[in-house]
Amino acid sequence: MSLPSPRLAGRWSTGITMALLGLTPFVLLSTAPFLLTGVQAGELGTDRAGLQLGQGLANASYAFAVVLAADLMHRIDRRRIYLCCTLLIAAGAGLAAVSGSNGVLIAGRVLLGLGSGMLLVVALPPAVTGHGPRRIPLTVALINLGLFGGSVLGTSIGGFAATPGAWRWVHAAAAVVALAGFVVGLLGFERTEPGSPRMQVDPSGVPLAAAATFLPFVGVSVLVGHAPTSPGFLVPTALGLAALVLLVVREYRKENPLMPVRLIAHTLPITGIGAAMVTGAGFTAFTELAVLRLQQVEGHPPAVVGAALATQVAGMLVAILLIVRVLPTRWLPVLVLGGLLTVCAAGAVLLSGGGLVRAAVAGFLLGVGAGTGVGPGLFLGALSVPAPRLGPAFALVQLLRSEAAFLAAPVVMKLAMSEGAATPSSIDRTILLGVVLTGVGAVVLTGTLLLGGSGPQKPDLRRWTDGEGPAFRSPPVAAVLRE
Repeated sequence: MSLPSPRLAGRWSTGITMALLGLTPFVLLSTAPFLLTGVQAGELGTDRAGLQLGQGLANASYAFAVVLAADLMHRIDRRRIYLCCTLLIAAGAGLAAVSGSNGVLIAGRVLLGLGSGMLLVVALPPAVTGHGPRRIPLTVALINLGLFGGSVLGTSIGGFAATPGAWRWVHAAAAVVALAGFVVGLLGFERTEPGSPRMQVDPSGVPLAAAATFLPFVGVSVLVGHAPTSPGFLVPTALGLAALVLLVVREYRKENPLMPVRLIAHTLPITGIGAAMVTGAGFTAFTELAVLRLQQVEGHPPAVVGAALATQVAGMLVAILLIVRVLPTRWLPVLVLGGLLTVCAAGAVLLSGGGLVRAAVAGFLLGVGAGTGVGPGLFLGALSVPAPRLGPAFALVQLLRSEAAFLAAPVVMKLAMSEGAATPSSIDRTILLGVVLTGVGAVVLTGTLLLGGSGPQKPDLRRWTDGEGPAFRSPPVAAVLRE
């Protein structure tokens, strides 16, 4: 029996609005804390280690929630999940806004991460696939603006909100945005029946996902106050990464997997997801290192630092224009790998010296690189699987990307402050390491693409939206060597 649809259901503008209102608050608040540590520590009676633990738990809840949502969608209507998640985000952001201790702030941010991670899997697929092939480039560009544009804008907002009490208003605004998403969802999220209402909770996949996210994120969080050789870092991090590997292998071998690892284990998805992981980690690392140098070494106030890095927003806007132009063509893999190289170039600019001008130039490059390397990289993988599997595919690729990006920041901070405090030499060494790793990643992923033996191909977006197959015909890994 078909269910009555809300009055705004089925509209492209409604789908985009729901996705952006639901997803933007967490992404925006994921980079704002780079410049809020000092004022939050003073108001909440904690230190950098306590705030870093909260950041780690929030990121872990976000990464875990994408897998949880892939499981819940079998039994629960997407609309109900969306509405519950927007309320969860509003409650988490509101709790963080009124927090009087770090424990309350952590609780709020964990709720915020859980709701946002589930919405990534619940709200994005219908917005992308439900409005025909001609809408897809603009849809992907706008979603990229909401997801990763929030990251580049978050640093600047953090700079301007780094005064007593001001950061609370940022969280309060995030709560209002989430409530707006709830209202739009009531009016516009189409009612559907769950796919397999009698399906049981995955008895191993969900627990493995929890271990693969919370253990390593907590492990790297304790680096602030512990040595890299301490059991508090090594044990949970090693166990968590082992759980991640086991989860991926298990999903690959399973006949009815929670996430379609086998469908993604091909040249184009591996290239795209790998580029998104390395680009996201590089963006996070270089942004935090730029903040560290400008604030702690050069002594610029947070507002000045935020203003200097506002060029990231301009870079993201350039990336949006490139996505709309390039996604329907055969050059999407080139755009993705170019984004990774642009982030590497941003690191090279930071390595050439300090100062606000260099930071602004690097910020622009980081905006362009993150905008063209992360979101398009994820969609290079998504377009290589059938559209009906887009939600579970998003769960997998976002899990892997989150692990890379969010684990990078604490490690980078530890390396940059290896001498007890940030110094020009320690920051330069860390930036150099980041440049080398992103450069090596670009070379390896370019080699992966070339060894696949697939020439440039235009995505068949109509075949994809009609559910007749993937948009890209991705060859097996190293197909050239197998011939």
